[in-house]
Amino acid sequence: MVSAVITGELKSRIDGVWNAFWSGGISNPLEVIEQITYLLFLRRLDDLQTLAESKARIAGTGVIENPVFLPGQEPLRWSRFKNTAPEVMYTTVAGPVFDYLKGLGTQLGGDGSTYSAHMRDARFTIPTAALLSKVVDMLDGIPMADRDTNGDLYEYLLSKIASAGVNGQFRTPRHIIKLMVDMTAPQPGDEICDPACGTAGFLVAASEYVRQTHAEALLDARQRKHFHRSMFHGFDFDSTMLRIGSMNMLLHGVESPDISYRDSLSEDASADAARYTLILANPPFAGSLDYESTAKDLQRVVKTKKTELLFVALFLKLLKAGGRAAVIVPDGVLFGSSKAHKDLRRTLVEDQKLDAVVKLPSGVFRPYAGVSTAILFFTKTDSGGTDQVWFYDVQADGFSLDDKRNPVEADDLPDVLARWHNLADEASRARTEQSFLVPKADIVAQGYDLSLNRYKEVVHDEVEHRAPLQIIADIEKLEDEMVRGLDELKAMLS
Repeated sequence: MVSAVITGELKSRIDGVWNAFWSGGISNPLEVIEQITYLLFLRRLDDLQTLAESKARIAGTGVIENPVFLPGQEPLRWSRFKNTAPEVMYTTVAGPVFDYLKGLGTQLGGDGSTYSAHMRDARFTIPTAALLSKVVDMLDGIPMADRDTNGDLYEYLLSKIASAGVNGQFRTPRHIIKLMVDMTAPQPGDEICDPACGTAGFLVAASEYVRQTHAEALLDARQRKHFHRSMFHGFDFDSTMLRIGSMNMLLHGVESPDISYRDSLSEDASADAARYTLILANPPFAGSLDYESTAKDLQRVVKTKKTELLFVALFLKLLKAGGRAAVIVPDGVLFGSSKAHKDLRRTLVEDQKLDAVVKLPSGVFRPYAGVSTAILFFTKTDSGGTDQVWFYDVQADGFSLDDKRNPVEADDLPDVLARWHNLADEASRARTEQSFLVPKADIVAQGYDLSLNRYKEVVHDEVEHRAPLQIIADIEKLEDEMVRGLDELKAMLS
């Protein structure tokens, strides 16, 4: 859902930039966003240099600490090249500016920062000087002094990805992300991970939640350093997504998150085992992997080639004891009949603490996919702890469940959150309701089946039927009337 900040003139300007790319010959949404990302990044770097220069003037030292641009690099600054002729601008940006981006090291976030790492293979693909000049002029007119505006601006750009990305990736709707973040309530001391981060939507939402609910914690220097440099971790194996995700975090005010390249299922997860306290994820479910390409330590948790099961096994591996997770899974995880499916569900129920299963309507991910999904909430204990599991049947999420996804009044999500925070009251709710608690013993008796329909009771309206002999008598009466009618018709025609 787009923030109220992106309205009116600002929204029109973003639409104008987008349309300029399309009419200029770049029609791949990810490529458009990537090129805009580079330009926004360059503008951000210039703003940081200007801020450092102001601090030096105020201090009266004339010494710029951690300069973004070194002596001789002045022509590479946004504020300089934006005023040059289109052909000169194009030559500058396509050549020395992009060479500068690729070699960016210590200027932002320290050597090896997430931004410098992902800019090394940046590619400039804007085809003409006229298009570059037009887009730079448009972006220069967009106010970017406010962190909230920057973040909302970028989220609005990301919302324009109107088709599935590579490897089956597609964006999780912001309101679903917000629900998962609100239900897990990230704390200032958390180490948060999304092992399939894409555009970093979960990490961004978690950072915003911490800012809003624990603002006082960020006043502490040690806590502030943790927030900017060691709280947020995201992995992906798509370099474009990593660049976009890194910029998303930067524009939301996180200085140096750990956004890095990793094929989470194919590499040994032992290095990060038991490292994180919160996992938020909607990993891509691409089907099956070869045993040979799958991490052996995950195979020990669940013997399968199914990516949806391997990812849940990965989450259990990565969590610290007491760590919690909110992850989106396809419905098959809840009721699949293979040994691997049953073993994983048994592990969640018996060895860990399964907290909740929130069933989502099948239209939530339209227009990308119509797959039916649920959100699993669990806590890693390695010693059991499942007592009762809370089920909620979400039937409306505030948007139409067709490809258009227009806003509608029906929305269960506020009720989901309210009931989650008052689970004690759920004990009295019958299984005919939209949400209810199911004792562990009942789940065990059902072979660890976690599909909501296995436990939900449907109330049938009581209908009184007449006695069979009375029904037969009425049929005979109707037949007699039909015979008499036919006899009268014959008499009229004779």
